[in-house]
Amino acid sequence: MTVTIPELGLLTLTDDEAALLGVLRSELISRRFDLELRDCYYNGEQLIRDLGISIPPQLKGLHTVIGWPQIGVDALEQRLDVEAWRYKDAPDDSTELEEIAEANELVAESQLAHLDSLIYGRSYAAVGSSEDADMPPLISIESPLDMTVFYDARARAVTSGLRLYKIEDQDAAVLYLPNSSIHVVATNSGWEVIDRDDHGLGLPPVVRISNRQRTADRIGRSEITNAVMSITDAACRTLMGMEVAREFYGAPQRYILGASESAFQDAEGNAKSAWEAYLGRVLALERDEDGEVPTVGQFAAYDPSVYTRMIDMYARIMATQLGLPPHYLGYTTDNPASADAIRSTEAQLVKRAERKQTLFNTPWSQVFRLAILIQTGDLPDRSRRIETVWRNPATPTMASQTDAATKLVAAGILPADSDVTLEMVGLTEGQRRRVHADRRRAQGRQALTDLGNELAARRAAHGREAEPEAADDAAVEGR
Repeated sequence: MTVTIPELGLLTLTDDEAALLGVLRSELISRRFDLELRDCYYNGEQLIRDLGISIPPQLKGLHTVIGWPQIGVDALEQRLDVEAWRYKDAPDDSTELEEIAEANELVAESQLAHLDSLIYGRSYAAVGSSEDADMPPLISIESPLDMTVFYDARARAVTSGLRLYKIEDQDAAVLYLPNSSIHVVATNSGWEVIDRDDHGLGLPPVVRISNRQRTADRIGRSEITNAVMSITDAACRTLMGMEVAREFYGAPQRYILGASESAFQDAEGNAKSAWEAYLGRVLALERDEDGEVPTVGQFAAYDPSVYTRMIDMYARIMATQLGLPPHYLGYTTDNPASADAIRSTEAQLVKRAERKQTLFNTPWSQVFRLAILIQTGDLPDRSRRIETVWRNPATPTMASQTDAATKLVAAGILPADSDVTLEMVGLTEGQRRRVHADRRRAQGRQALTDLGNELAARRAAHGREAEPEAADDAAVEGR
């Protein structure tokens, strides 16, 4: 009699789960080279392909770096500052969203998500239960180097996901499914399940934050495009050519006609090195056998402006590709630009930042809806109206925001005590509450002061009325 012993579901993956894990892992590994290439260009660690024409073998180890990709990405990311998250129809009743954001430091973590999304084309946010039951759900920002998902474009939602990590030099992974999250480790016999969280949410607790999506490519594209990488390589090769030219032509090149062989020998008749000959007797040559003085001349000096003009040209092309003002990349002219001209050149950058804010609103709303669902087990109707409060990309500094708000108040467009005015200045939700509380206290103190002054005035007026009556009574008594 044959007895079949069923496999324990806690220790092994099903065939479908194992197949899905393998496909997701292959997808992640196949895209890693392209992601790491973008990362190298952002960090200035890319290898420049030598054309084998102007660089001598002795200088093949020379490496030049130009940080234009990092400047372009950072200039855009710095204008994507998140102020808070709130409900559109009830901004004052957003305490639960504030608690989730503060517990996970999402204002700071959002910068990491946006930066990875701009560099790699995407980043991920995973949501899970906190170890402390009294704490809000845990939200972690994950790198696309270690995580990938399958995405349903019609439903605009993740269908499954995989994250790879290490446990003491041992490969491990998390497989995110609609109703469970499975933690596995790699063994000699395959993947072994170490934990299975059957959350039953109906969707994987993962959100993808994509950049530059297209209808046929929802995964996202990097801001470091092929054109940006090509121009960066060309500029680096130009810098390298300038370095090589400096080595060869840093000292003026001279030629000598009609010199004797002894001019290039030392006292013992040994040939001098090129540098010794250049610095020594080349400057004091003897006449030849016919009494003629050797002819000494100098080639035209090295002019680095040829290379600097090329770099300026690449800077202008790169500024167009990245949508940046040219002065961001170091390109300047003899006539400095006016303030209006600078604002005009920044218009494209501001518009790109506004489009990114609109694009990133949806994934951040999905992150908070997942957190609310995990925390309460239900999604209220107002969870569909979660919005991200962004700082104005046209006024990225506190001083410029204050100046803009002051002008609107002076023009009568906004009242000075409006919450919108405080938000434009850049105050956080908590700071705005404190300002409103301080205003109410100040109004209360002023009301008490006014009431006290009014009572004092009434007492004084009553005293003045009583004085004539007392004088009349004294006069009657005297008579």
